[in-house]
Amino acid sequence: MPTTDSPFRYPGGKSQLKKFIVELFEYNDLNEMTYIEPFAGGGGLALSLLYSGNVNNIIINDYDIAIWSVWKSILFYPKDFIRLIDSTEITVEEWKKQKQIYTQMKQGRIDKRVKIQVLTLAFATFFLNRTNRSGIIKGGMIGGIEQNSKDKIDCRFNKKKLISKIKKISSYSNSIRLYNLDAEIFIKKVIMSENPKNTFVFFDPPYYKKGPNLYSDFYNPRDHQSLGKKVQSNKLTCSWITTYDCCDEIKRIYSNSYGLEYKLNYSLATKKRAKELIYFSKNLRTCKKYVNLDVTVYD
Repeated sequence: MPTTDSPFRYPGGKSQLKKFIVELFEYNDLNEMTYIEPFAGGGGLALSLLYSGNVNNIIINDYDIAIWSVWKSILFYPKDFIRLIDSTEITVEEWKKQKQIYTQMKQGRIDKRVKIQVLTLAFATFFLNRTNRSGIIKGGMIGGIEQNSKDKIDCRFNKKKLISKIKKISSYSNSIRLYNLDAEIFIKKVIMSENPKNTFVFFDPPYYKKGPNLYSDFYNPRDHQSLGKKVQSNKLTCSWITTYDCCDEIKRIYSNSYGLEYKLNYSLATKKRAKELIYFSKNLRTCKKYVNLDVTVYD
């Protein structure tokens, strides 16, 4: 089973789109790019493109303070974060403890300047991500409270591999910029301040239909409409793509952009096949073979 460069397990992760993205770069003669993800999540694709030299720098943003705190800890406090991973037992009791910490800190407000607060939320978030079904924070514990199933709570928590991934990410910290902004503010303050000729943005917003069930911070219909206007605005002149779940509402919102459907195979606990939508900025040339794009996302 293919693995990603991300230490996260993330619903809808797009690491398996790398081949498509690289071909899109080549087809459009895009070189020495700054690659940006306004909805970074697990960031597996961004990391893979950076490691392979397909892009020079990556800029990742996530409005969810919990997800941001993990990235902040990996990039700025890697030794402390690794120490927490290495010293913590993966048990049901610890899961209950970290679940309580996560809930309390998400309901309150953390000071992003205070290291201990960032690390505490980061580890609780990371622990739940690695021990919950399909990495969904809202999901239940792998194996359940009784741990009487084949898969146990620690089956997705290989400390050695996770620490190796974290060390590698931190070694590239000079090529990674991190933000915790609302996506529309991020577009205005960050994306539009970059050189559009050397900027490629992958917008991967929360799913329209299933977002509320998958993500702690999700969009309502008005949010999706507002974002669609900003992405398709003539003021945004860089190259971009946007992916979404396949539904009529998104087709209407992005009716001014060229798009196509592609097949997404989920290799999760319950295998399924779904269609998704991908839209392209007007300055991107597209290839007919993309119509047959078939991607598998692994847990």
